[in-house]
This record gives sequence, structure tokens and C-alpha cells, in this order.
Amino acid sequence: MFEVRFHGRGGQGVVTASELLSMAAFAEGRHAQAFPSVGSERMGAPVVAFCRIDDREIRLREPIAEPDALVIQDPTLLHQADVFSGLAPDGYVVINSGKSLDELGLAELRERFDPERLLAFGATELAREHLGRPIPNAVLLGGLAALTGIVSPASLSAAIREKLRGPVGERNARAAEAAFDFVREPTRA
Repeated sequence: MFEVRFHGRGGQGVVTASELLSMAAFAEGRHAQAFPSVGSERMGAPVVAFCRIDDREIRLREPIAEPDALVIQDPTLLHQADVFSGLAPDGYVVINSGKSLDELGLAELRERFDPERLLAFGATELAREHLGRPIPNAVLLGGLAALTGIVSPASLSAAIREKLRGPVGERNARAAEAAFDFVREPTRA
């Protein structure tokens, strides 16, 4: 089973991101579930959502305490809560920030986790470029797909187009594809 925990703020599409990832996995013939942590949902409040993907039926229903991957949509949460709690040394981390890990005050992450599985990139800027709005969820999913291989870019794009129909879905799918290509780019430092 592959488990992903999403951290962000209300209005950034955290819950939608977990749903899109589960839809992409389901389209590939796997079992998936997505759900949020219920609390005070208001614009700007911290939000946590979860996604599980497996080849067998998923019977677990509790929040994910030991994720295989983390997606951190808002870097202001990095030092407000222990977002890295439970992540194994071979886990994946995707952070929405154009700053380096050192600039984010996270240099020690390279010692605790495999540096090849750590990704910080400006998802909000890429979202603005493709969507005209600072909603980074689809972009971060493209980065997660490229980093982990958990879903194909084609399945992810199809899930985005299915959930977010019309021009909004098309722009989000293109943004996710651009993020996938950026992360897979051999010259990316």
C-alpha cells in the first residue's frame, strides 16, 4: 500500500488533490481512497488530507500516521507543525516552494531522508502561469507523479479533466503535465 498525506491551507485544493490522486490510481485499475481530516475548515486554516493506493481492497479508515509520501502545499506550515511526522527515511517529500531546502531551514532533511526523494519547487508560480491563479494542487500532483511514479501522467491528467471539467480542467491538466516534465527534466538541479 502507498500512503500519501497532504498538508496545506483551506482554499489551496488540498482535499481535491487527494481525490484526484485516488481517481488517477482507480483509473489504472487499483484500489484507492481519499479523505480529509475533519476540523475547522475555513479559508487559510491548516488542512490535512489523505490518499491510500493499493492493488488490493483497502479496509483501513484511519488517518495516515506513517506516510510513504508527503505533499506540503503551503511552506508556512513547515515550522508550525511536525509535518514530517511518521515519514520513513525512504519516503518522498514534495514541497511547494521555489526556495531550496537550506533556504527553507530544512537542511537536516537531507540527512534524515534520501535526498533523491526530496523535491521543493515553485508550484504556485507554475500554477499562476498555467491557471492565472495561485492554486498549486494539480501542479504538485504532477511533481509527485514524476518523483514517485505512483500514477502515470496520462491517468493524472484524465482524472483532472474528469473532476474539473471544461477550460479549468484543461488548464490544470496542462499545469500537472508541465510539473511532471519539469521534475523529470535531466538538467533540473
